[in-house]
Amino acid sequence: MKFLNLFGRIKSVVIGMVHVKALPGTPLSRLSVSEVIEEACQEAEIYRNAGIDGLIIENMHDLPYTFDVGPEVCACMTAVCTAVRRTCPSLPLGVQILSAANQQALAVGHASGLDFIRAEGYVFSHVADEGLLNACAGELLRYRKRIGAEHVQIFTDIKKKHSSHALTADVSVEETARAAEFFLSDGVILTGTATGVQASPHELREILQAVRLPVLIGSGVTRENVEEYLDASAMIIGSHFKKGGYWANALDPERVKRFMGKVCELRK
Repeated sequence: MKFLNLFGRIKSVVIGMVHVKALPGTPLSRLSVSEVIEEACQEAEIYRNAGIDGLIIENMHDLPYTFDVGPEVCACMTAVCTAVRRTCPSLPLGVQILSAANQQALAVGHASGLDFIRAEGYVFSHVADEGLLNACAGELLRYRKRIGAEHVQIFTDIKKKHSSHALTADVSVEETARAAEFFLSDGVILTGTATGVQASPHELREILQAVRLPVLIGSGVTRENVEEYLDASAMIIGSHFKKGGYWANALDPERVKRFMGKVCELRK
């Protein structure tokens, strides 16, 4: 019900990605904070005008990612998220802070008036390209309770992209989804192996049968394959909406409009 109340529908929700430019202190940082905020708000306006259902604000350009996220990143992300919330006052908004800065994302989302976060490493340990990532569900939900942010939903990656899952090779993706449900996740996110790589439609069907949670697709959805994912609760899309379909390029308004036009027709 929380998902339905937020998005107004229980499947085929489209969530766009606002990839925030590199923040101060990160190797690729080139812009001032005010310039970063301006670009993020411009992207949000493009999405809003195209009829997107929701947005995730993410520090995707802060390469290379680290588990040691500094206070300057949290401060800048709070400023960005607050500005995007003013730009899109009625649109469902979420935040993700890389890498696996889930408590920080909760704090930023709570302070900025956002509705959800995307969390990595919720259940089961695995080896990400940043290093060993341990499960965080117990600590994360206790932190959410402690700061009074229980209205902020937590959507959790399972078998996270850009990771090795040799440690949990004997645990299927359905079992991982059930574990996230047991640990009170508000929704699970299925991805491909990397950014822009298509998630398995077969695994989507298996997870939909395994849990009663919202199931989101977290990578690889395009205008050409969207029919395969309409039964998902939501589709999180970044790369396909960029020029040339590459995540680091500028947002392409026509790609967003064409995609949303097709989804609206398919929903009928």
